[in-house]
Amino acid sequence: MFVAVLITIYAQIKVKSAFHHWSQIPARSGYTGLEVARHILDRNGLQHVQVEPIRGSFSDHYDPTSKIIRLSEAVYDKSSVAAISVAAHECGHALQHQEDYQALVIRHRLVPLLNFTSGAAPILLLIGFFLQLSNLILVGILFYLVTVLFHLVTLPVEFNASSRAKHIIFSEGIIAREEEVGVQKVLNAAAFTYVASALVAIIELARFILLYVLSQNNER
Repeated sequence: MFVAVLITIYAQIKVKSAFHHWSQIPARSGYTGLEVARHILDRNGLQHVQVEPIRGSFSDHYDPTSKIIRLSEAVYDKSSVAAISVAAHECGHALQHQEDYQALVIRHRLVPLLNFTSGAAPILLLIGFFLQLSNLILVGILFYLVTVLFHLVTLPVEFNASSRAKHIIFSEGIIAREEEVGVQKVLNAAAFTYVASALVAIIELARFILLYVLSQNNER
């Protein structure tokens, strides 16, 4: 549990540090996050996808249901290396949606199941371990496995979106050559948060399995 907390804290510090630094570096192109997003979307036949501002930090996301890209205050109307990087990344998700990128399709299909199992798993595990009900513990572990699968499927989705973003903004000159290192650092730091989440989920799953095995040995 302690290791999981450390991984999570480190990932958050890493992404906040990278974004803060490169958000202070103006992009030579002068494009804002909104302009970059609109440019990428329009060039790829996604004129129907809207771009809207959203409050909060690190709240940027693509909503596949409404087909809207929402950019945070530090990205939407800001012209920085970090803002361009994040805006392009979210457009990467819109492009994935347009192409029915398989990992994204699987992740979307897991969401309804995850909404149910993520809330039920802790309750089942708590009751199962407290009352020493083996079958209930196993169901809880199976439910938690959905969380692990969701995090694992998320990894290729995020890596691919970043890859698409870098290819577009590098090849089209939206980012200058000397600014490319900033894009790499911002997107890599963001990607690490997803890696960290997957690691934490796997560690927690391993812990539950170990506790289950130990409880079974104690009963013998």
